[in-house]
Amino acid sequence: MCGCSALSHYGLRVANERITEDLTDSILRHLGYYDDETAILVEKQQSAIAAIRTALSKASKRGSGKAAGYPEFIITAPSAPDIAIIIECKAEISRHQSTNLDRPADFAVDGVLHYARHLSPTHTVVSVAVSGSPAASKWSLFLTPKGSEVHRSLVAPTGAEIEELVPMSDLIVAAAFDPTVQRQRERDLISFSQQLHVFMRDEAEMTEQEKPLAVAGTLIALNDPVFRKTYDVYPAKDLPGAWMQAIRKQMTEASLLKAKISNLVQPFTGIQVQPELSKATVAYPKGVLNQIVKMLAEHVLPFMTVYHDIDVVGRFYGEFLRYSGGDGKGLGIVLTPRHVTELFALIANVDKTDVVVDTCAGTGGFLISAMTEMMRTATTEAEIASIKGERLLGIEQQATMYALAASNMILRGDGKSNLYQGSCFDKPNIDAIKKHHGTAGAMRPTVGMINPPYAKSKQDLSELRFFLNMLDMLAEGGRGIAIVPISCATAPSIEKSELLKRHTLEAVMSMPPEVFAPTGVVTCIMVFTAQKPHKASDRKTWFGYWREDGFVKVKNLGRVDKHHTWPVFRDRWVESWRNREVHPGESVMQKVTAVDEWVAEAYMETDYSTLTEADFERVLLDYSLFTLGSGSPEGDE
Repeated sequence: MCGCSALSHYGLRVANERITEDLTDSILRHLGYYDDETAILVEKQQSAIAAIRTALSKASKRGSGKAAGYPEFIITAPSAPDIAIIIECKAEISRHQSTNLDRPADFAVDGVLHYARHLSPTHTVVSVAVSGSPAASKWSLFLTPKGSEVHRSLVAPTGAEIEELVPMSDLIVAAAFDPTVQRQRERDLISFSQQLHVFMRDEAEMTEQEKPLAVAGTLIALNDPVFRKTYDVYPAKDLPGAWMQAIRKQMTEASLLKAKISNLVQPFTGIQVQPELSKATVAYPKGVLNQIVKMLAEHVLPFMTVYHDIDVVGRFYGEFLRYSGGDGKGLGIVLTPRHVTELFALIANVDKTDVVVDTCAGTGGFLISAMTEMMRTATTEAEIASIKGERLLGIEQQATMYALAASNMILRGDGKSNLYQGSCFDKPNIDAIKKHHGTAGAMRPTVGMINPPYAKSKQDLSELRFFLNMLDMLAEGGRGIAIVPISCATAPSIEKSELLKRHTLEAVMSMPPEVFAPTGVVTCIMVFTAQKPHKASDRKTWFGYWREDGFVKVKNLGRVDKHHTWPVFRDRWVESWRNREVHPGESVMQKVTAVDEWVAEAYMETDYSTLTEADFERVLLDYSLFTLGSGSPEGDE
């Protein structure tokens, strides 16, 4: 009799739980989860995804560790394959959550977090617990970052806690903008870039110059929804043509000037005809290009659709250079680290009213960082459109880099028609920048940012010649910023005299010795006010000693902000510069001429009370790196 009563009670609970599941299913339908099965996959108490099946193969809530266990719903999206949404239902609100979260079989929150712990080694997990019925229900949403067993409440990018089921896109954004998830995704991206480099080298037999073009071209092609859905159906021999057609289509739809489309497409044609890409093999029956597209669609495309401010193509390019050997050095390119491009935008204090130019644009890192900062001050769609469409200008001479920069901008829907290919010293390009027009009329640049090519020999153009050329393009009172070898600041030169004759030296900041590691160049940042002679300004220059940025070297990762201290250094530097603060051992104000040294070390007072043996060792290291790095390789942003 007792057994029948218990069985009846169990049957009632199951029946009532079906009501909760039906409620959840109804809400999922209302929010569009079933609208497009290719965009969102909703599975019930099972999964066709091998990694999820494996993770839950021993996830029984009874704790035996020998049987599989599944939540009521498992939801995934191909656009964000590292994120899984799981939902656990209970019939009664009294069964929503236990006191100690240790009864997964009996409570919704306990159960969903139990499954999240099994999934989190391979996925970032959004856990949804729901209890009750349409008349009265309770919801809780949590986030467990990939690689962690610690859960937290799910919050929107605005900081507001999410307390009910929302559309899939909002759940993905909330998960993706979590700081822990961002850091893990960046680590995964760096790891993947190394794997992709090896694959392209060994399987596709690509050169170091071809690899970043293949990445950029594929991301452009994947921006085409038709190609994104159909690339897997093409035979190996036909895919390169479809790939090229998708690139051309995207560039045309981006409203690029027709004269430029041929310039943009030309570097990608070399990838299209690369013989290894169109071969069907036993390992890759649809061809190596198909595998490259598939890898990028799975691992990189989510970054483009979620992290709109990350210079993904430039980041990949930097990683390919880091991992490449042989002809990698022959490219003669040193990409500016992303935290430095961000620093430039803050030093310039850019806003929505500025027009920004980079005359050695490289992959567009400075322009993208400037755009990100400018958009923080925009309040209308018209202002955002103006920033993206007419306030970002660039010149790049190398065809490969030009194509990468344009691709980088196109993927963000911005600035693409204001990129010019050719030398920044060519009169047509100079005139195009000086006479730039927009909806507001004449829009001569107000801000210039540059990492010029670093001279390899005395016959090469001086880095300061590139800087002078850019400053001459700016409007009167414009802010020009460059990062150059420190020898440009310490050694006498004609260029220093020319700079001061036409422009005002506002500041020079001595940068960390290894900011461009593994290259040995020691650098400084120079800040000028354009079209105002230094003598006429007749004021002191601010010098900053910015030798420590908190970054450390990590094997296979390079210099990284391991301890997350960069924002502290950055904010202190920027505040000190903006207020022209003077601190012993950190900054100083000094009047200088062209024959003087333009570095803080020459004028700064030392606070001897705080000196340690480590400070002494650092100075010796700085000096050694300075003397060894005075002959530096060519660089380009």
